[in-house]
Amino acid sequence: MARYQVILAYDGTGFTGSQRQANSRTVQGELENSLRSIGWSGKSVLMAGRTDTGVHASGQVAAFDFDEWTHSTAKLLGALNAKLPRDLSVKRLLPAHTDFHPRFDAVSRMYRYRLFCEPIRDPLREKFAWRVGTGLNGDALKQNAELFLGTHDFGAFGSPTTPQGTTVRTVTISEWRKKQDGEWQFEVQADAFLYRMVRRLVFVQVSLAQGRGSVEEVQNAFLGRGRLPSRLAPAHGLTLVAVNYGSL
Repeated sequence: MARYQVILAYDGTGFTGSQRQANSRTVQGELENSLRSIGWSGKSVLMAGRTDTGVHASGQVAAFDFDEWTHSTAKLLGALNAKLPRDLSVKRLLPAHTDFHPRFDAVSRMYRYRLFCEPIRDPLREKFAWRVGTGLNGDALKQNAELFLGTHDFGAFGSPTTPQGTTVRTVTISEWRKKQDGEWQFEVQADAFLYRMVRRLVFVQVSLAQGRGSVEEVQNAFLGRGRLPSRLAPAHGLTLVAVNYGSL
């Protein structure tokens, strides 16, 4: 059996998420359609994780078995990209162990969220970043990001990925950086993420940096006490940057 691992990049604007859904355009569905057009007879590709509608990726990972392919990996990469739509591409393709699973073998994932402060709409910039209309306390953003480092119960920040799944996660990177163009970027890495966890983390941090809410409320949320703002940061500011596999 020949198994391949691929690194995917996509503009999530036109996708109803990454996971295949009936009657919806998804990343998985487009990848499987492209594979079938070059002779693949498999039932399903394996995905490292699920991204929501509108979320982008520069480092999503998928895997599939393709015993029928008799040419080089370079030709497979070229053939796939020739069939994929313009908003989805395979950045890298390489042989994988026959038991490699992009989701269960992952040891961590990295996301990046982008935002900027501007009172006037910026249609081009806003495709990939959240425009926050009022000013932010940058020092508060940087300081509060440290609240999420370590192992915590993040049940107040997202939903478990399985019905009986744990909401405990370990965050190893949580930091904001300001770019020269005034854009703020939040990078967060964890062993795994709850559904919509990153967008919730961003919204809560922005609320704090705008003077709405307190650090004590966040700390109480980890203990299951009190309530936090229920909204999410918009999906279009979020990108899945990398899925890491340790020594694999």
